[in-house]
Amino acid sequence: MSAPDVGWSPAKVRTAHVAIATVFAVHGAVSGTFATRIPWIKDHLGLSAGALGLALVCPAVGSMLTMPLAGRLMHRLGSRTALRLLLGMWCAALALPALSPGLPWLCVALLVFGGSAGMADVVMNAVGVAVEEHKGKSIMSGLHGMWSVGTLAGAAIGVPAAHAGLDGRVHLGVMAGALVLTGFLVCAKVPDLHPAPEEDAPPRFALPPRTALVIGAIGFCGVFAEGGTADWCAVYLRDIANASPAVAALAYTAFSCTMATARLLGDFAVRRLGAVTAVRVGGMIATTGGLLVVLAHAPVPAIAGFALIGVGISVVVPLCFAAAGRSGQNPSQAIAGVATVTYTSGLVAPAAIGGIAGASSLTASFALVTVLTLGLVVGAGVLRPASAKVAGPPAPAPVAAD
Repeated sequence: MSAPDVGWSPAKVRTAHVAIATVFAVHGAVSGTFATRIPWIKDHLGLSAGALGLALVCPAVGSMLTMPLAGRLMHRLGSRTALRLLLGMWCAALALPALSPGLPWLCVALLVFGGSAGMADVVMNAVGVAVEEHKGKSIMSGLHGMWSVGTLAGAAIGVPAAHAGLDGRVHLGVMAGALVLTGFLVCAKVPDLHPAPEEDAPPRFALPPRTALVIGAIGFCGVFAEGGTADWCAVYLRDIANASPAVAALAYTAFSCTMATARLLGDFAVRRLGAVTAVRVGGMIATTGGLLVVLAHAPVPAIAGFALIGVGISVVVPLCFAAAGRSGQNPSQAIAGVATVTYTSGLVAPAAIGGIAGASSLTASFALVTVLTLGLVVGAGVLRPASAKVAGPPAPAPVAAD
């Protein structure tokens, strides 16, 4: 699914790059905004911790169920219309959890929330891969860095709103409207990719192709480390490293900030080292961080370890999406397959770490995280493209944009 070179002048490539980077930021801003109001939703509905945990599984379930549909939708509507529709749904769905009158409706709202998020994720990554190919150099890490910037921006608005006691229905409703409008406007500049005449439509619902499963296995390792660290690092600091609650909170801050910064700078490393070497080096950095965490009995080395994990895994998911888009499969279908595998990892990781901690200890849980980051070093070779490299402009494609 592509557009011909005649539609990809240098100016249009720059415009497309800015547009899709902004789309990533808008998508991230929805996540960051929602995260700040989860406590309000819990209190407003009077949910127990267990009930809230059940509800928060629903976005990942919704994503896994709907992502395989994204390729078909993109094939039928083209990338611009599909992204405008799906990003708009994702932004509008931000208002639904706060409007839910009880747990069953909250679960339904979060299924819709996660489903629209996952499908929009597939389409925007497919567009990002196409822009990267015409740009002639790696940009996927930076795009995912913009997603992280968006989450921080959403949180930067949400935290003061929560602190001021602003009703969650007002806050999420206003943010949903603002982000729908922003997404609608920015999608006008996104390249409109359509299938080549000889390209068959992807199945309405298909299991991930084999190549996507292989690439997704690397993404699984990275996302397991990311999800496990994000959810459990503060608990580890408090319970294992004997940190105060305030110091324990610094673990997540260090992890998220270093990962966002490394993603924004990651394209430079990919251009210099190549995707395979960049992931291997990142895996070694993350493994070093994991060892620091496992061996730490004080806050400082543990926080440093979590920060190194953030740096090490930062480029993994962007490069997995890029590799899927160049795997020779239908790009959107392959990306959907990788996204399905990685989202599954994000769903499994927090529960797996909690289960291992319950049976043994949190130290044993992060020993597993360390082993999986070592898997990045061993398995990075699957990201080596078989027949295409991001080294220059692609061959002319047969379908026009605009």
